[in-house]
Amino acid sequence: MKGNMLMFDKLFPPKQMELPNGKKVMEKRSPIPFVILVLFIALIYSIEVTDFELKILFERGIQFFIIVLEMIPPTWEYLPHLWQPLMDTIKMSLLGSVLGSVVAVPAAYLAASNLIQRKWIVNVTKILLSILRTLPTLVTALIATFIFGLGTLAGTVAIFLFTLAYVGKLLYEQIENADMGAFEAMESIGMTRVQAFRYAIFPQVLPNFLSTSLFCFEGNVRYAAILGYVGAGGIGLLLNERIGWRDYASVGMILLMLAITVFLIETVSEHFRKRLM
Repeated sequence: MKGNMLMFDKLFPPKQMELPNGKKVMEKRSPIPFVILVLFIALIYSIEVTDFELKILFERGIQFFIIVLEMIPPTWEYLPHLWQPLMDTIKMSLLGSVLGSVVAVPAAYLAASNLIQRKWIVNVTKILLSILRTLPTLVTALIATFIFGLGTLAGTVAIFLFTLAYVGKLLYEQIENADMGAFEAMESIGMTRVQAFRYAIFPQVLPNFLSTSLFCFEGNVRYAAILGYVGAGGIGLLLNERIGWRDYASVGMILLMLAITVFLIETVSEHFRKRLM
């Protein structure tokens, strides 16, 4: 480390600054050159580790645009086959998001350090939420298919667990930053901690909780589209099948319908989120 700093001093020597009284002092060195140097070294190391080759990227990258052109125009005759899988995707996203958001409320309550006096309960709940948040939704769906079998139930469980972890994390942080004055006043008149939370804390975090849940639902519709790759049902099954058969025109139809669906959901969700703010 000392050798690296000496090399850094040679490359970027500190500057002298003359004060009005004529005295010369060393100007405080900016950390930016050192940060750039570290990032450059990390970039070079990453290229070696990942075997990244710019030549292959330029040579094979054109295939992406060839596939995109094969999707245009999409096969409109394939549209009737999409309605049921698309509805399955929306239903498992909606159900998983609603159930996950509802269960996130008691989970966030148990994880809030300003509400729960027993620290081990707070720590255990936070660790569980962190573990669920760390697991990719695709991996969770794969595990769920072994437990519940193939179909939309596995996808719903995967979305439920992700929503629980995501909304629960943000909600307990909002609870810990809430104003505790009304909560303490309600406790002093004989209410239980749960009752005081219901009437004093939850109304403070309710708008952000609903906004976060709606935002999570938007993302879950996109995530649900790829859960079919592991047999979790929905439109992802058709997407995987058509890509496997290199039927890119049908893939284009699937992606078009998915994009329209996500756009409509995002538009409605954004409207309600703005009203909540």
